[in-house]
Amino acid sequence: MKQHAEKCRVAEIEQDCMCDGYHTFDELYDHRITLYIALCKYYWNCTQVENPQVWRSKAHSDGSVWDGWFILGIGTEPGQQITYHLPLNRWEETDFVKTLKQAPEWDGHTSDDVIERLKKL
Repeated sequence: MKQHAEKCRVAEIEQDCMCDGYHTFDELYDHRITLYIALCKYYWNCTQVENPQVWRSKAHSDGSVWDGWFILGIGTEPGQQITYHLPLNRWEETDFVKTLKQAPEWDGHTSDDVIERLKKL
């Protein structure tokens, strides 16, 4: 923790602090991505849900893609989707789920919706 705090203090002095005082935002995003992949793996392998509907796709439902990104999702039905765009360099870590040619149609969920849906899993 001391190394992280020192790294943030140095960056702050240099006027380009991208941290919360303890972790850089890159570190926090890496933690979020790693935790979400772990949740998806747990949900896929360990839940009592008959068909956990965990999926990944490099394309949105309309066929568009974000270069260097893919979508990892839980749920396909409107009102149940939890999705994040993840960097393509994490693709192989998600080879435990089914790969879809295109993601399900986005149900319009917001970040707040995702938090509430995560709490209900």
